[in-house]
Amino acid sequence: MAELDAFPAPRSTRLELETDYTLSRSAIRQFAEHGFVKLKNVLSAETIAAYEPEITGKVIELNTQPEPLAERDTYGKAFLQVTNLWQDSERVLEFVSSPRLARIAAQLLGVQSVRLYHDQALYKESGGGVTPWHADQYYWPFSTDRCVTIWVPLQETPMEMGPLSFAAGSHTFEYGRDLPISDESERVLQEALAEQNFPEVSEPYELGEVSYHLGWTFHHAPPNTTGIPRRVMTIIYVDAAMTIAEPVNANQVADLAGWMPGNEPGDTISSPLNPVLY
Repeated sequence: MAELDAFPAPRSTRLELETDYTLSRSAIRQFAEHGFVKLKNVLSAETIAAYEPEITGKVIELNTQPEPLAERDTYGKAFLQVTNLWQDSERVLEFVSSPRLARIAAQLLGVQSVRLYHDQALYKESGGGVTPWHADQYYWPFSTDRCVTIWVPLQETPMEMGPLSFAAGSHTFEYGRDLPISDESERVLQEALAEQNFPEVSEPYELGEVSYHLGWTFHHAPPNTTGIPRRVMTIIYVDAAMTIAEPVNANQVADLAGWMPGNEPGDTISSPLNPVLY
């Protein structure tokens, strides 16, 4: 259960999370063509400052990675990953439930309504390694591609900090969809995506800039060579009418049990962990 914060976020920041963001036709078109889009000024510096300390505090509190960075495998070196922070904090619940962010997701997906799949804090530590090429939907047992992740940096993110990089148009490329995040996925997909001439878009993020990418869009991130962690909050949205597919790998079996408890293949997602957000 979420704990009630002693000091709730200022009303102005909560209001921003509830108000609409003007999404241009060109942004919607780019998302459809490239499988991702970066959007500036989605959140103000004040809103990020109101929620970042709580998110970071929960990452520190709930992190289950005990091994030193040097002793981890490639996946472990890529980032600290803490999921469904919204269940442990009223403040994070406010952020994750944002109608502003969810409405953008629905508009980009071209659906009437979206629900929460889960959230993930992805903190790339100082010295953290590369995040290998992968597609998120490898892990998700969904019947369609109407799912999207918002990537919200909680600080300015220069190239040295390891911002997300995308293979533009790769959401149409089916090769490599059976690869989990690994050294193999980095090697195989780097070569395959280059052979197919999918442009790699690798740019820094301004404060308040976010990106949305489809579940089948291939992406990766460089190491964090700065002296501070790269702090990122993500939220995964799915079409509210999404039905669950039969899992095709062990990770999808685990996702079905963990993030959609009580649901089965063929069901419309409807567990208590997956509320409609817009």
